[in-house]
Amino acid sequence: MKTDSAIGKWFVFGIVGVGIFMSTLDGSIVNIALPSILKSYGVSLSTIRWVPLVYLLTISCLLLSFGRFSDMIGRRRVYTRGLFVFSLGSLLCGLAGSAGVLITARSLQGMGAAMIMSCTPALIADNFPPEERGMAMGMIGAVVASGLTVGPALGGLILEHFSWHWIFFINLPVGLGAIIAANRVLKESQASGPRESFDWIGALLLALVFGSFTLAISMGKEMGWTSVPIVGLIAAFAVGAVFFIFVEVKAPHPLVDLELFRIRLFACALCAAVTLFISLFCLIFLMPFYLKYPGGFSDAGAGGMLVVPFLFMLVGAPLFGAMSDRLGSRLLCTLGMLMLSASFFSFMFMEPTTDIFPIFWRLALAGFGTSLFTSPNNAAAITAVPVNRRGIASALIATARNMGMVMGIAMASTVFTAVYVSIYPGATLDSYSAEHMEGFMAAFHQAMMCGGFAALTGAVLAALRGKGTVSEE
Repeated sequence: MKTDSAIGKWFVFGIVGVGIFMSTLDGSIVNIALPSILKSYGVSLSTIRWVPLVYLLTISCLLLSFGRFSDMIGRRRVYTRGLFVFSLGSLLCGLAGSAGVLITARSLQGMGAAMIMSCTPALIADNFPPEERGMAMGMIGAVVASGLTVGPALGGLILEHFSWHWIFFINLPVGLGAIIAANRVLKESQASGPRESFDWIGALLLALVFGSFTLAISMGKEMGWTSVPIVGLIAAFAVGAVFFIFVEVKAPHPLVDLELFRIRLFACALCAAVTLFISLFCLIFLMPFYLKYPGGFSDAGAGGMLVVPFLFMLVGAPLFGAMSDRLGSRLLCTLGMLMLSASFFSFMFMEPTTDIFPIFWRLALAGFGTSLFTSPNNAAAITAVPVNRRGIASALIATARNMGMVMGIAMASTVFTAVYVSIYPGATLDSYSAEHMEGFMAAFHQAMMCGGFAALTGAVLAALRGKGTVSEE
């Protein structure tokens, strides 16, 4: 699906950027409103946590299915309908009169976000020539960073002057405008063929695999890793994964073309992306607690510090994406992962401080390394696959990102809690005091070490992808 002019591709970029900005913004803006939502409905924390969790869970289960649909019926159809479903879900979230209705509406929002995310890299690749894809992917990375950066600040501003419902209502005019523009500007991609059928059995098995995996690692710490529900979820994941592979090998038109994983560049890029987001979200999850408790920062000060890595991603993503058009991805991605690991290992030696600079440069290094990796990696992965498989490849890239986030949060919380509880049996962060500082830092340092080794693993995978020149990729 190529546009007719050089100007047209930037119209496509703008429409794609709006969709990815909305879905990213919504993920970050909701978190800051959770205390207000909890108070509004008078429910427990165990109930309100499903507001962000069901969104993540729905995306994980549906990304690949919608990626396959976009290859079959065209990316324009999937993308524009995704904008509609996301906007409808936003409206229902804002109107929700109970926590149950809100959680259900968030699942609908997650469906729309999965439709949007599954098409984004493919739409960019369809409309930009190979020598410009790195730059365009970098600019999409900047849009993602913008959503993550703006979300908490915008959410705080809305909550200060309006009710939490408006964090959902603000999506409506933007979504409506994007739908109108997309229907006018986007041209339909070439479908893979009317004779290809959708792999419903594979889709159901995939939902079982990702759903059970996400629930297990999200709830394992709370319920106990050896509890019957968690063991059952892990068993469902393992059995479902085996059956999924068996079905996909036999299916005439599989949901996931397993042949894509024979492309070394694509497979290594995908696995490296998982390790990057494991590391990054280990840091993003634990840093607020470090800044608030042993660091002694105010809420406003902590929020300002957490913007630092995203600001460096915002600036660096377009720059390094453009560089990858000339240099290829291997060198840039390997260096990016090494920088990210260096940031984590430096956090292992950081003690509690209210001085901004020691924290700033470490967070900046993490953001710089992430921006050095993401845009070149995405551009290389999407370029490595056949044109008629870019939809499913896009969905695989988004799935890798999503699952890395979940795994990073799970790893960070599990390691931190295990070390902290071993030092202070029965203690929780709710009862944190100055006398717990030493144990907190010991647990924090161990989690940072795990994040550092995950990033090192990603550096190895980035280096193993093969030759790093554009022509060879």
